[in-house]
Amino acid sequence: MSTETLLPRQADTTSPTKTVTAVRNLQTVIWAILQNFGVLALLAIALPFNLAIVLGSLLWSRLRRSSPSIIAAEQPKSILIAGGRMTKALQLARSFHAAGHRAILIDTEKFWHSGNQYSNAVAAFYTVPDPAKDLQGYINALQAIARREKIDLFIPVAIFSVLYYDGMTEHPLADYCEVCHFDAETIRMLDDKFAFAEQARSLALTVPKSYQITSPEQVLNFDFSKEKRKYILKSIPYDSKHRLDLTKLPCETSEATATFVNGLPISEAKPWILQEFIPGQEYCTHSTVRDGRSTLYCCCKSSAFQVNYQQVDKPEIVAWVERFLSAVPGYGQASFDLIQAEDGTVYAIECNPRTHSALTMFYNHPGVADAYLNPTASLEPLQPLTSSKPTYWLYHELWRLNEVRSLQQLQRWFSNIWQGKEAIFMVNDPLPFLMVHHWQIPLLLLNSLRKLRSWIRIDFNIGELIE
Repeated sequence: MSTETLLPRQADTTSPTKTVTAVRNLQTVIWAILQNFGVLALLAIALPFNLAIVLGSLLWSRLRRSSPSIIAAEQPKSILIAGGRMTKALQLARSFHAAGHRAILIDTEKFWHSGNQYSNAVAAFYTVPDPAKDLQGYINALQAIARREKIDLFIPVAIFSVLYYDGMTEHPLADYCEVCHFDAETIRMLDDKFAFAEQARSLALTVPKSYQITSPEQVLNFDFSKEKRKYILKSIPYDSKHRLDLTKLPCETSEATATFVNGLPISEAKPWILQEFIPGQEYCTHSTVRDGRSTLYCCCKSSAFQVNYQQVDKPEIVAWVERFLSAVPGYGQASFDLIQAEDGTVYAIECNPRTHSALTMFYNHPGVADAYLNPTASLEPLQPLTSSKPTYWLYHELWRLNEVRSLQQLQRWFSNIWQGKEAIFMVNDPLPFLMVHHWQIPLLLLNSLRKLRSWIRIDFNIGELIE
C-alpha cells in the first residue's frame, strides 16, 4: 500500500465564506470598472458641448474686448485661499479679483489638477502636503507661500486647512498675515457637534437633545421608549462617507438597529453624536464673523446633499445666529445647519467653521472683498443682492434628469435652469467650467479606475469623488 493511501485526506480549504467573499470582491471590481468607465463615457459625450460653450464665450469676450469688471483697490491685498478645487474658493477668488486684489489658491497635492487654477481671477496656484499625513511639510509649504506671495489674508475653505491638528495651539500663518479663522479652542468647539450643542444650550438657544457616543453599546443600551422622537447618529469628526446617512433610530427591529449601529466606525478615537431628529424645514447659513458680529451673511433652504442655493429671509434664524455669534470672539467663518420645526422653533443641528458653498449667491455682489477686509461700522451684514439668481451646478442638474418621472418634475427642472445661475460658469471667465468637468474630475475617475475603486457620488461643487 502506498504512503498516500495511509495518510488522512486533507480537508477542502475552500469554505463557503471564502467563496462568498471572493464573489463579492469580484463584483466590487466589476462595478468599479463599469462605474468609472460609464461616467468617463458620459463626460466624453458632454465634452463637445462644453467646449463649444467655452470657445464661444472666449470668442465673444475677445470680440467685445470685455473682461470682468475690476475695481482699482486703493490698497491691493494678496489673498491666500485654501481649497482651490472647490467652487466656493473660485467664487472668493473672483470676488477679490473684481475688487482689485490678488487671489492665490492652494490645495493638497492630490488635487494638483484643480480646474479652478485656470480662472482669470487666480494669480497663482500651489499644492501643499496633506497635513493629516505630513503636518510639518504642510506648515513649511504654507509659510513659504505666504512669504513668497506676500500674503495679507488667509481664508481656509477646505476642511484640511480648517482643523487645528494635535500639538497646534495657533494657526501656522498667525505671524505672517491676518487669518480669517478663529482660535484653536473656538474651532474645536464649533467643529465638535456635541460641544457646539452644549455651548448653544449655555446661551439658552434651542438645539435637539444630544448625547456623545464612543461605543456601539451606548446606542444599543439607550432606552428609546422614553423618547417622543426618533434619533439619528452622526460622526463628530468629518466623515464624507456617512454624513448623508440619516437612518432613524430605533429601526423596525432590534436586530436591524444592532446591525446598523455595529456597522459604524464608533470608537473613543472617533466619537459620534446621538441626536434627536426634529421634523421640519432645513436651512443652512454662512456668516463671516468679526468680533462677535456678522459682516457677511446668507441663508437658504437646505437638504442632505445641497447643490441649489437661493437666499431666503428668515428673521428667526438671523436672531438665533446673531445671539450665538455674539459670544464667539475673533475673526473667522461659521456655517450653521438648522431646522425650523412645524411650530416655528429654530433648532441648530451643527456648525462648520469654514466657508459655505452658499457663498456662490454673492457672484454679482461688489462688496464681498470689503466684508472680509474692511467691514464698515454698519450693524447690518452684507447679504446677496435682490437681483441674485439661485445658483446651481449644471452637471448635477443633468444627472438629476434620470430622476424625472413626470411632466411636473420636468417643468421644475427647466425652471431651475432657466431662472438660476450656473455656479462655475462665467462668460468672461469660462475655462474653469471646462477644466473642472473635463480635466479635474476625469483624472480623479481615471485614478479611481486604476485602483479599481468605486465611489458613492461625484460632487462637482467641491470637485471630489466621495468614496
